[in-house]
Amino acid sequence: MKSFNYKILHTCRQSGARTGEFITPHGKLLTPVFMPVGTAASVKSLAPYELTEAGAEIILANTYHLYLRPSHAVVQQAGGLHTFMNWQKPILTDSGGFQVFSLSKLNKITDNGVTFSSHIDGSRHTFTPESATQIQQALGADIIMAFDECTAADAGEKYAQRALHRTVEWLQRCKETNAGNANQMLFPIIQGNMYKNLRLLSLEKSLPFAECGIAIGGLSVGEPKTVMYEMLDALSAALPADMPRYLMGVGSPDCLAEGVLRGIDMFDCVLPTRIARNGTAFTSQGKIVVRNAQYKQDFTPLDPQCGCYACANYSKAYVRHLINCGEILGIRLISLHNLTYILSLMRRIREAILADRYTDFITAFRDSAEYKQTGN
Repeated sequence: MKSFNYKILHTCRQSGARTGEFITPHGKLLTPVFMPVGTAASVKSLAPYELTEAGAEIILANTYHLYLRPSHAVVQQAGGLHTFMNWQKPILTDSGGFQVFSLSKLNKITDNGVTFSSHIDGSRHTFTPESATQIQQALGADIIMAFDECTAADAGEKYAQRALHRTVEWLQRCKETNAGNANQMLFPIIQGNMYKNLRLLSLEKSLPFAECGIAIGGLSVGEPKTVMYEMLDALSAALPADMPRYLMGVGSPDCLAEGVLRGIDMFDCVLPTRIARNGTAFTSQGKIVVRNAQYKQDFTPLDPQCGCYACANYSKAYVRHLINCGEILGIRLISLHNLTYILSLMRRIREAILADRYTDFITAFRDSAEYKQTGN
């Protein structure tokens, strides 16, 4: 616990949104924070120095994928993820739970754990709370996640309740497996599907296991955004104030702003780099699909208000040309821009909180093209 500490730096008098400082063994994070996703120990197409220049303070890596290849044993032999991928700032690993449960036709769930088929070669594997925790220990991330059962958005209440209790039982086993580990902080995960009573019950049962962080899982899995906000509203007043709160798998500009309003401190999502591979960019003027013909002779930057390397040096016409020719540089430039945009948005959010004007900020933001660029 001595390696981790969280303190609130300021609470906005307008809105109640907060900014804080989260200390980890590999440095501090200013919250609210967005974590770029490096699924296989690499944020797709970008080098670590580019992530630093974009403003990244922490990245997320995926336990399921790294377990399958190159294996957690290989990463451990390399000195852990920080050395293996040459990233010396904080790292968070998820438990692999979402991935194994998304393979619903290929898995078998018992109280002991989940047996699943590899998406690579079809080989059979089993994750238990103990093994998922041990794999993350070998990977060496600063923040590790409890192994949980993530239910589909349309799961019935009876099944969601059963999954909730299984998640709590698994959480206790994860906690016991990580006991005495001062260098890795285990985050419990709140489940409960789209049922407010189950969400609150999950929070109540998870709190005794939370030392310096708690996560909210099972949202942004296909439900309307309004339903996600309802779940966050239900949890907001009961969430612990003295530790960071992490909303898993959420990263569109509108959801980031709304999540902060509801007390969330940490976010992650593959969205910025995923849409970049399709030639799509977030901008201060709204989303643009740069591969479209309208940009063939547009010699302005992706976003005139952005100072990233892509916007400072290249035009939409050039980036469009690269994307349509299948050149990897096009994907790199849009990925760099999109992450710079999202990380800049988080900085603007922190500044608005510090200035006690977050209500004003989000009111104006909701009316902007920025907010609407991912749909609602």
